[in-house]
Amino acid sequence: MDVFGYLTPYLLDWLNLVVRWLHVITGIAWIGASFYFVWLDNNIRPPAPGSALAARGVSGELWAVHGGGFYNPQKYLVAPAELPKQLHWFKWEAYSTWLSGFALLTIVYYFNAQAMMVDKSVADLSSLQAVAIGIVSLVLGWTVYDLLCRSKLGQHDVAFGVVMYAFLVASAALLGHYLSGRAATIHVGAMIGTIMVANVLMLIIPGQRKMVAAMAAGGKPDPIHGLRAKQRSVHNNYFTLPVLFIMISNHYAMIYHHRHAWAVLAAIMAAGVLIRHFFNLRHRGRIEWRYPLAGVAILLALAVAIAPPPSAAVAASDPVARFVRVQAIITARCTACHADKPTQAGFAAAPAGVELHTPALIHQNAARIYQQAVQTKAMPLANLTGMTDAERAQVAAWYEAGAL
Repeated sequence: MDVFGYLTPYLLDWLNLVVRWLHVITGIAWIGASFYFVWLDNNIRPPAPGSALAARGVSGELWAVHGGGFYNPQKYLVAPAELPKQLHWFKWEAYSTWLSGFALLTIVYYFNAQAMMVDKSVADLSSLQAVAIGIVSLVLGWTVYDLLCRSKLGQHDVAFGVVMYAFLVASAALLGHYLSGRAATIHVGAMIGTIMVANVLMLIIPGQRKMVAAMAAGGKPDPIHGLRAKQRSVHNNYFTLPVLFIMISNHYAMIYHHRHAWAVLAAIMAAGVLIRHFFNLRHRGRIEWRYPLAGVAILLALAVAIAPPPSAAVAASDPVARFVRVQAIITARCTACHADKPTQAGFAAAPAGVELHTPALIHQNAARIYQQAVQTKAMPLANLTGMTDAERAQVAAWYEAGAL
């Protein structure tokens, strides 16, 4: 039992690594397919009136060359006259991405909720309460989105987009009142990812099955299923860049640890949608540089707005005494995690490989310490060890005096 308890953090690290690898692979497969089909849909050209293709019900086709071969994909207005014997369904890419993502969310956050989800300066929650908030947010996100799509608002693309964007921003702000900044941000991403895969599971694939069933029965498929699937696919396309950003944002505390992290996330989501819109228009032959320029301008303005202010700390005159104090602070507040043998539950090795248990290692990682403990105040994680502002000021004074 003691051996198992000792190995548990190490085994969880391996599980984290393998599941994260799987999540990235399946995500590439799903998003790559999504990008390709949106590109394909925007680039196919209608056949000549009266041609054999038009007579067969083909609404558009495209010639392409790749990997030494020529390809000629064709799209039917509703469906072909005869059901093909072999039909590929694009669904497991989406399902596998969500399943591996939820498994990763469980391993990293739910198994270690007190360290990863709870920030007692935000809300003093139990692990169960934090996990419940996270899971409820996923269910609520899909429910609200689906109801909006089915309402009259869903018939007006721009108005729907504005309302959905406002809902996601409000969700980020609300989650930020209960969860740590890191957990709140990742759950907004998980909410968007859940909406995307639920679109596939609950509407796109069932609609396609109804069309296939109608053809198998000798009937004509109802085009409404294709129209609904197209709408949800377009929504998924615009969700892609924001959700990809959130997937990587947890490596950058300046994003999720800002006191207005919801506003930071709102700006980045807006930039992602604008940039994605540029590419969607470009696939149709329209070059609208105002959209990516606006997206880049938003990102630049954000970078300036959240830049950490210069420290007002005053360095002590004796560098030896100054370092002794800083080392004592780091030993008390940081080395529970950042050591060769972490004592903090849930960590088999120092996060990001940063060890601080010797003077040499502290000097080697001085810039990281300054950024994480002073500029962003992201460390200690959820401030589990209770680092004070006065202690952060001493670390700042040490670093700004040359980290001697």
